[in-house]
Amino acid sequence: MVRRSTVERSPHSVEDDLGYEAATEYAQPDAIARSHPPRPWRGAGGRWLIWVFRGVAWLVLLVIGYRGVLAIVSGETQSGSVTPAASGTPGSAFPVTLADAYALQFGQVYLNFTPADATQRSSELSSFVAPGSDPQLGWNGTGSSQLQSATVASTDVQDAHHAVVTLLARVNGQLMQLGVPIYASSGELVVSGAPAWLPAPARASLPTATQAPTDSALQATLMNQLPAFFQAYATGNSVTLSRFLASGTTITGLNGAVDFHSIASLTVPTGGNTRHIIATVVWSVPARDANGQVTQAAPAQLQMSYAMTVVESNGTWYVSAISTSTALPESP
Repeated sequence: MVRRSTVERSPHSVEDDLGYEAATEYAQPDAIARSHPPRPWRGAGGRWLIWVFRGVAWLVLLVIGYRGVLAIVSGETQSGSVTPAASGTPGSAFPVTLADAYALQFGQVYLNFTPADATQRSSELSSFVAPGSDPQLGWNGTGSSQLQSATVASTDVQDAHHAVVTLLARVNGQLMQLGVPIYASSGELVVSGAPAWLPAPARASLPTATQAPTDSALQATLMNQLPAFFQAYATGNSVTLSRFLASGTTITGLNGAVDFHSIASLTVPTGGNTRHIIATVVWSVPARDANGQVTQAAPAQLQMSYAMTVVESNGTWYVSAISTSTALPESP
């Protein structure tokens, strides 16, 4: 028996192939099924999908590589262009509030000196300056200085460790500024150098004020009405004060700190049922002892200006706001 050579088989129709297998002498249905399992059809689409997946993978790798290179380049560019911002970032860590208080305490010691208190001053200064510093910090030990008042005017933060706190002070009756260099590290502070005496702020010139037209009739009306309001305002009597206030307005009085004396002037511009006026009031300031009790001494008089808003309701004018005026009071 001779088998047909498989070399002679050509890729003809499926029917021819199956016919030959059926005619084979040893062919059995089960054997044929086992020896020739059905092959799934793959077609050209399988190879096409592989190339698509490969293309997507390469595209992802290219994107990741591009973003990595871009991040490196951008990081180098930013590190070379943020010099101004870098100086501000450490500065934000400087303890400004603590340094302000520290410089203020230092100024109270530094700006007060007499020969009789030289030893005490030196001892007090030692807690502010670095070891080995001049114990009097530049004072030659003669003469005297007296500080009347001091407050923080500004703080110039230079970096995370250095700043200059400027104090506005009145020393020996004169206004001046004192620059105090401060070094800070881990919550610790020290005056890092000699302070600098600086000039007081220059006095500004006010622009010429324009005079608005005056409502003489309302001015006369308010001149009769506002004295009672200011009397209640001085005492702080809320019941009496409420009679002069517009609906929904709440104003707290001065609780007897001063007494009403008179109204020196009243500026009332023309307008509608809401007016913004300026009242210059003369207060009597009673003399008091160390315990705050009023004495028999003649009271002082102070002239002060108030910006007020008055509104009209049913023919009566009421106060809806009172605050500090920016205008200078007239001479008494």
